[in-house]
Amino acid sequence: MPSPDAIATTLLEARRAGRSLGMLPAEAKPASEAEAYAAQLALARQLGALPPGGFKIGATAAKMQEILGVSGPAAGFMPAGGIERSGVRLRHADMQRPGVECEIAVRMGRDLPPPGATPYTREQVAGAVGSVFAAIEVVDNRYGDLKAVGTPTLIADQFFHVGAVLGADAPGWPGLDLGALKGEITINGKSHGGGKGSDLMGHPLECVRWLANSPAAAAFGGLKIGQVVLCGSVVPPQWLEGPSEVAIVFDILGEVKVSIA
Repeated sequence: MPSPDAIATTLLEARRAGRSLGMLPAEAKPASEAEAYAAQLALARQLGALPPGGFKIGATAAKMQEILGVSGPAAGFMPAGGIERSGVRLRHADMQRPGVECEIAVRMGRDLPPPGATPYTREQVAGAVGSVFAAIEVVDNRYGDLKAVGTPTLIADQFFHVGAVLGADAPGWPGLDLGALKGEITINGKSHGGGKGSDLMGHPLECVRWLANSPAAAAFGGLKIGQVVLCGSVVPPQWLEGPSEVAIVFDILGEVKVSIA
């Protein structure tokens, strides 16, 4: 098998050239989840993205797992330079098939090192969360046939991630019922669906707990204070065919906007 650095180089070259990763030969792909996260760490190093600004968690809703053909969640690092505030404008032409996701996000208020033999509980994770807010994840389908590409390659390539657009910190944390939050996404003024926090592994903090105990966090030395965690989309990814004005709104958390033109 190729080394993590070789896999990362191949992924980065394909991304910069606008080539679908569906065209990669089998010998250029990671063969397991462990190889995938090692390659993802190498990719972060090659991008100068260490330490990362945070992590996205994908496929935390059952309907997302069905769409993507995966059996459980996966995570990808987020470079700090790709984390933006609401209202930013991004270029459609910089992506192969851009999409947007409607997310609940948190910012870590203290470190959670790799847990060792005893996994973190939800209560421990909740105590490490400093703030919560709404977010849009900007994603890119760089893959074509997802099942042909394979989950390890999706993981190595940051699991669709391009960037994150963050809203303001919500008042009332801790104490908010994140599972009861309802969110909706609109594109060019038209609703494209909604969902609630409990769609994400039963509760958004279960997503953060999964991440804190995962090989993804372990590969990067755990979760660090100040890092942002996107807990997954309450709506399936919305793929954008052209210039789009995107907004999401969650009750209590508020609204986030991004223009992709």
